Amino acid sequence: MRPERIPLFPLNVVLLPGADLPLHIFEPRYRKMVRDCLDHKAEFGMLLALDNGVAGTGCTAEILEVVKNYPDGRMDILTVGREPFRIVELFNQNPLLEGTVDYLEDLVAPSSPKIRGELIEIYEACHTLIFGDYPRDAVPDSEAVDRLSYLIASKLPMDLLWKQCILELRSEPERQERLLAYLRDWAPHLQKVESLQRRAAGNGSGLN
Repeated sequence: MRPERIPLFPLNVVLLPGADLPLHIFEPRYRKMVRDCLDHKAEFGMLLALDNGVAGTGCTAEILEVVKNYPDGRMDILTVGREPFRIVELFNQNPLLEGTVDYLEDLVAPSSPKIRGELIEIYEACHTLIFGDYPRDAVPDSEAVDRLSYLIASKLPMDLLWKQCILELRSEPERQERLLAYLRDWAPHLQKVESLQRRAAGNGSGLN
């Protein structure tokens, strides 16, 4: 059973379920947090840090590996997102922020194969435009099909508030629909940027 009160790590990032997140831990309070989590095989909560505080919904992080320990106590770790949660109460009396949380479950709703297919297709296009490479993880296995939206949103450099929106939605069909709309608006911009970059490279090839 997951604990109701967990340590929290606010950062300028949105962790999604199933997504890997490497972290460099250097502050003493977070070094202690990581050691405690390792000792007790516990997770900590990742929250998006905002100008006026922290987001009210986050995702727990499981530490998969301590990649490197430094002589001064710093460490590099690899984490993976596990369960979305909502903050019920924050405790900031100690150096380490903690919170009482409710773990969030998805509503059961039928998904649309048509929406899913269109989403995978436009994800492949956006990924290729951004990274110059075709994604090799576009089609999830049968066990992960209900988290397709998380997979796609974690792989693309989307606006953080949009990623936060995806995290907060409690239905995979709704997440897929919202994500499809976002990528449809984004794709033409990516195509324009790529076209400008090609033209700039071409214009510069004969200089000097």
